[in-house]
Amino acid sequence: MYDLIEGAEHYPEFLPWCAGATVLERDDEVVAARIAVDWHGVRLSFTTRNRKRRPEWLGLALAEGPFRAFRGDWFLKPLGDAGCRIDFAMHYEFAGDVLGRLASPVFERITDSMVDAFVRRADELGEAIPALAPVVPRLHPGSG
Repeated sequence: MYDLIEGAEHYPEFLPWCAGATVLERDDEVVAARIAVDWHGVRLSFTTRNRKRRPEWLGLALAEGPFRAFRGDWFLKPLGDAGCRIDFAMHYEFAGDVLGRLASPVFERITDSMVDAFVRRADELGEAIPALAPVVPRLHPGSG
């Protein structure tokens, strides 16, 4: 599951909102990627430079894009042969009021569906995650 989350270059294959993704840098500690969003009339792109600790954590951080604030965390906790528990927490705030009013509802929907999309992709690929603990996506747009 960690590899699916870290592998941004594959996002356009299974995330319907992702119009493109390019990995700019990858090593044992960091992965940086440029992501293009095209969903329900909202088009934007952003670049993240994410710290990582394989296989349990990936910390999202904005490098460039239309956000005043953008950070998030993926936490994966192994559950033996049963799979893993996935916790995803995200905070973002768009830089402009107009952009925020237009893009926030779309970005909120995208963020709310992230964990489910990765679980579906793992199922499609036959990854060994037959059972998952409760998934807890948390979205905090515009809050501290």
